[in-house]
Amino acid sequence: MNPPGLEDLLTLLRFPSVSTSSAHRDDTRACALWLQNRLTTLGLTADLHETPGHPILVAKNKHLPGRRTVLLYGHYDVQPAEPLNEWLTPAFEPTIRDGRIYCRGATDNKGQLMAHVQGLTETLAQHSDLPVNLTILFEGEEEIGSPNLKPFLEAHRDLLACDVVAISDTGMVAPGVGTFTYGLRGIACLEAKVRGPSIDLHSGIFGGAIANPCTMAARLAASLHDPEGRVLIPGFYDDVRPLQDWERTAWQTLGDGDAETLALTGSPALFGEPGYTERERRWARPTAEVNGIGGGYQGEGSKTVIGKEAFIKLSFRLVPDQDPAKILAAAEAHLRAQLPPVVSLDIHLGHTGQPYLMDPHSTLGQAAQRALTKTFGGQIALIREGGSIPIVQAFADVLHAPTPLLGLALPDCQAHAPNENFPIENFIAGTRLNQYLLEELA
Repeated sequence: MNPPGLEDLLTLLRFPSVSTSSAHRDDTRACALWLQNRLTTLGLTADLHETPGHPILVAKNKHLPGRRTVLLYGHYDVQPAEPLNEWLTPAFEPTIRDGRIYCRGATDNKGQLMAHVQGLTETLAQHSDLPVNLTILFEGEEEIGSPNLKPFLEAHRDLLACDVVAISDTGMVAPGVGTFTYGLRGIACLEAKVRGPSIDLHSGIFGGAIANPCTMAARLAASLHDPEGRVLIPGFYDDVRPLQDWERTAWQTLGDGDAETLALTGSPALFGEPGYTERERRWARPTAEVNGIGGGYQGEGSKTVIGKEAFIKLSFRLVPDQDPAKILAAAEAHLRAQLPPVVSLDIHLGHTGQPYLMDPHSTLGQAAQRALTKTFGGQIALIREGGSIPIVQAFADVLHAPTPLLGLALPDCQAHAPNENFPIENFIAGTRLNQYLLEELA
């Protein structure tokens, strides 16, 4: 027998709400409308607010004086499902296997979002009210950097005023271990295009006389790191805030991170900045990554050509107190300094997000820890996470509210990858977590 709320989650997962694709714009809107109707059936007021992109859904219970106000955030958009041929079952048809739901968005973020909705459903059915003044904000652009959310926050400060923002869009360190993420890395992206000749050239006729843009793009990519993995961009580490001693000690108690990462990734060995553990590199050190590189002939067999252009796509994961704009300026200067005059370079700056850090030992942080303990029992893990949720810092900047991140995703949930999945037991636990969290925050 399925647990309460599971059928609603399966329905929500069937919407291919891919925010980056214009072909799925109507599907994304339909997903928002379904959520609006679902929240309305709980007796909440629920309104869709239009943006230049996808709509933002805001819902509320009746706010009463003297109660703490909690803003619950989630996102209903998902990543593209490609490559489709690597899915064992259709990407937008939720399939249950071995106690897990397989579907795009199952973990990120629909499973976690609907666990909170089900928690609200059960609390309201039992008590006809919530212990806090609740504001729900569900957006449809998180997977494309939430370009319209911060302007929306600034334009609706009074509507969204709150004491704390609760988010479940992160992970757990292991099954059954309640996990409080108190820090996130920021992000800054760019694409560099190397241009050479005005047309593709025959590599036999012109090879050796004309610079190859693919070769130059590879040189630029290789210039980002030394052989041990340190980033070579001048000034890259200048503003990095050091880890605190209690953090390093706490993370050492979480098991063998090296072995876990090797098992999850299938990599033959670890690699990265010397002097730091695997978890410290992923959670609290900045990185520069080549996310894509290409140019020239990509088809089957050989084609002896010097392509007229090549590209590299870069992202930088940043930590407190790094500034994304400053890092992008330094990266652009570095790439231009490395480029020989035999080719030209076009740089397009992409989306950015600030790193985030809160005090997990604050009053609200302790309330969140108590809720995790009630939900999962046993050990509670206090961690930072290597991923980025750009809007978290926006909540701090605009609403001046701390944001505990209480994730429900397991390390092998394969978010953003084929066969994304979410354990049904985590959906059930998330339902309890919502109820305990609101009680403790009250």
